[in-house]
Amino acid sequence: MLLRQSENVRLQLLVVLVGVLLMLGKFIAYYLTNSNAILTDALESIINVVAGTVSLYSLVVSARPKDLNHPYGHGKIEFVAATLEGSLIVVAGGAIILKSAYNLFAPQELSRLDVGIFLTAAAGIINFVVGHLTERRGNQSNSLVLVAGGKHLKTDAYSTAGIIVGLVLIYFTGQVWLDSLVAIIFGAFICYTGYRILRASLAGIMDEADYELLRRIVRVLNENRRENWIDIHNLRVIKYGTTLHIDCHLTVPWYLTVLQAHEEVEEVGKLIKQKIDPDIELFIHTDPCVDTSCSVCPNLHCEARRKPFKHLVEWDFDKVIADKKHGV
Repeated sequence: MLLRQSENVRLQLLVVLVGVLLMLGKFIAYYLTNSNAILTDALESIINVVAGTVSLYSLVVSARPKDLNHPYGHGKIEFVAATLEGSLIVVAGGAIILKSAYNLFAPQELSRLDVGIFLTAAAGIINFVVGHLTERRGNQSNSLVLVAGGKHLKTDAYSTAGIIVGLVLIYFTGQVWLDSLVAIIFGAFICYTGYRILRASLAGIMDEADYELLRRIVRVLNENRRENWIDIHNLRVIKYGTTLHIDCHLTVPWYLTVLQAHEEVEEVGKLIKQKIDPDIELFIHTDPCVDTSCSVCPNLHCEARRKPFKHLVEWDFDKVIADKKHGV
């Protein structure tokens, strides 16, 4: 796990360094062209660098080991960093819209658009490649910071592509007002991207249920259930940065010894770590079976059975997340 976190930190450091270079390139393009659309790209690059630096700090902090004050680790700071990044993106988009709206009525003279188009296109391609690699790494390591940063860079690349289309139209038509219109359109797109990042980060801070992950876990448990796993319920997942904490209740035969029940818990843990994520932390509470459990218990050799077996109940999503034992 520490190796994975250190790799995330190195990747984010590369993102920041690349962001600084691209920011300089875009401001040079703006200086040469005086284009609002290119200024839109340049201003977003400032946000990229600031947000990337904050994200780098959050990854360093989240990689710290657990301590007495932070028994679950420091991973929650990643959600805070992603919230800040989303907020900065929304602010940048709003500033771009306001400036461009003003320049619709007071257009500025443009110059050397060919050079500006070339510099902006090169920056866009680099942004997309770095963003794709960052987002993929974030998905692999469950890091919201890397996913948010990667999406931000890819969005920047998409907006750059649109800006280039607008600049090409301006270059061939000479319609200067198109420059501000293009900037307004992509300013709105930038605001929407910031909103999506904010939504995801606030969901993490509020421990909103990740239904997609929960369904994956339920599917894995269904496909690999053992006869002593009578039911699993009250399944919950909490994210602390790259670390996932899973709570659930496992119902086992009442006559198992403490050691035997612990072995069943260990098997559940091994299965989820193998199929979902090797760094998941599990807190599994064992419940003894009750009379109503007999009708769904798959252990047909149980000598303590008090009611006949009726049929196997598939663990579906709604039943597993509920705080209630299975039955028919």
